[in-house]
Parts: sequence; structure tokens; C-alpha cells
Amino acid sequence: MLGKLTGALTGQGMSLMRCTGNGEVFLADEASRVFVIRLQGEQIYTSAQGVLAFDESLETEVRRIEGAGLPGGGFFSMLFSGTGAVVVKTRGVPVVLPVGAATYVDGNAVIAWSAGAQAVTTTSLRLRRSGYARQTTEAVNLQFRGAPGNFVVVQPFEV
Repeated sequence: MLGKLTGALTGQGMSLMRCTGNGEVFLADEASRVFVIRLQGEQIYTSAQGVLAFDESLETEVRRIEGAGLPGGGFFSMLFSGTGAVVVKTRGVPVVLPVGAATYVDGNAVIAWSAGAQAVTTTSLRLRRSGYARQTTEAVNLQFRGAPGNFVVVQPFEV
């Protein structure tokens, strides 16, 4: 019951199916690509809505990612820990970027990131012309900071 309540409150609930036996299992959702992230004792964050499958050996936990500029002061993500694979869906071929002193990505294109990378929200105002009027839009981006070895996975599509 607590798991269902946590999923409802955080948006990080998952419906899972267990597959056993020998052979291959193919997963797809609306012609999305399948991207496998293999963990060797590391931790990654991702959204539960993008997870298609993960090894039973991995531990999962819902975590709050805090940041100014986000509704309610933050958002929730799934933390995967241990050794095994997490299979996520992407729109287009994902890019794995190393996280340096400051790596900026569109918050709507992020698939996953290593838990050692600190996520900080940033906002920018964009001015664009639309017809006869000028419109100002606010874009929420994520800045990742971290030590060598940290990464962020992005897709060429905004959700």
C-alpha cells in the first residue's frame, strides 16, 4: 500500500511484469528506442515513466531532486543502485555526455544521470516573435556538476 501511495504522490510508480526463462524479450512503447544502462555498483537517476525493465538485482528508491525554479521546489526521480541493467526508452538516439564543472542540458530531454552528479536547476528567459506580438517564455534547464566519471544521458527530443 505504501508503494502505491508513494507512486501516486511522486509520479514515480511503475507497473512491472516478471519475465523468466531462456531467450530474448523485446520491449517497445510508441516506436521509442531501447537504451540499456549497465551499472557496475554505480547509482543512476531516471524517471519511472521512461523505465521499460531492470534487473531484479538492482535496488530502487524514489528520491526528491530539489531545486529553485521547479514547481514545489523540486521533482522526484527513481534511484537505481547496484550491479545490473536498467532499460529505458528514448526518442531518437541518446547521447551520453560527460559531466564537467558545468554541463547544461534541457530538462525536458534528460533521460538519466549518474547519482554522483549534482543537478541544479537554472532558468532563462527567451524572447521570440509570434505574429504581431512578442512572447516571453521561460525555459527550465538542468546544470550538472560532478567529478570525472559522472555522466548525463539526453535524447534529441523534448518530452
